[in-house]
Amino acid sequence: MPSVRSVQSPLPADPDRPLAAGAARSQPQKPHQGLVIVYTGHGRGKTTAALGLVLRAWGHGLRPCVVQFIKEERARWGETMAAERLGIRWHAVGAGFTFTARDQTRDRERALAGWALAREIIAGGEYDLVVLDEFTYPLSYGWLAPEEVAAWLRQHRPAGVDVVITGRDAVPEILDLADMVTEMVEVKHPFHSGVAARAGMEY
Repeated sequence: MPSVRSVQSPLPADPDRPLAAGAARSQPQKPHQGLVIVYTGHGRGKTTAALGLVLRAWGHGLRPCVVQFIKEERARWGETMAAERLGIRWHAVGAGFTFTARDQTRDRERALAGWALAREIIAGGEYDLVVLDEFTYPLSYGWLAPEEVAAWLRQHRPAGVDVVITGRDAVPEILDLADMVTEMVEVKHPFHSGVAARAGMEY
């Protein structure tokens, strides 16, 4: 099992959670039908969109959880530092962007362990929203069997749990399963003009 960062989130509608000035406390949420949402495509913004849902859910007193399949636990990303401060449960189970190496044994092992952890989190029903960030890569690279993953989500995802999957090249099995799919299309990117990635924007 890879090393993971885990921070428990506060209970929904925590009466001790401070509110911003002028903010109204959300009303208890009614039961809803959970969705499978996919953000894919080669344009930037897939993880950013998913994290926007995490922040929105947290603001309404819901409990989000994030499992990142490529980013490694030791890296200090802006979103992981924010999650620590907000008390959002977060697991980084990857080994970094190493999946172009000849030996992908470590990546495959981490993907398997990460999917086992994700199944436990989703099936447990403790969290209202579960983000599987960069989860398309273990599927498209063959480390996990797409048909088995799709079948498990159909059979074992609790009715009220939303699952968000991000990453390029989402496989057909996941696209068929999803209730909503958004494809990010790159029109322009500052990287092509020599602008380097910077903290608070790309990471």
